[in-house]
Amino acid sequence: MTGWNCVILSLPVAPMILPPGVQFHEDNRLVVWRPHGLLDEKAVSDVVALLGRLENEREPFHRFADTTAVDQVDLNYEFVIRVALFRRFAYEHRPPIKSAILATNPTLLHYFQMHALLTRGSSINVLIFQNDRGAVAQWLGVPIGLVAAEPQAATDNQSNTAA
Repeated sequence: MTGWNCVILSLPVAPMILPPGVQFHEDNRLVVWRPHGLLDEKAVSDVVALLGRLENEREPFHRFADTTAVDQVDLNYEFVIRVALFRRFAYEHRPPIKSAILATNPTLLHYFQMHALLTRGSSINVLIFQNDRGAVAQWLGVPIGLVAAEPQAATDNQSNTAA
């Protein structure tokens, strides 16, 4: 029997384009999402799709959503329930991660509380904060600059692409 000679080619991977307001801090294992203006189903769906792609390509990472710049909400409970259950089951049997949410809008607070309730007991640990960025950074174990009101200057792994 003759042996097989294999050559493995390493093809360049195109950088992943991130949705608006999203940064991936690979060194700190953190995705930051800062939606502005209108928060609707498309914006949420785009970020959920990104999370799925990154989860399949990267080591486990935490999440931070800073929704303080959202001034309009076009979501409903049915959509929030679908997303929460989808995330719960899509992330099943994976290492635990933390998802910190900074929210001051009463409508968003209700939606995120439902999301936290529906993911409770899963590998996704959701905690909602109303105004304490220091507590967010401490809970996530990241430098406070990553969760600051104004994002840090973009570098190669912190821009709107994920290499």
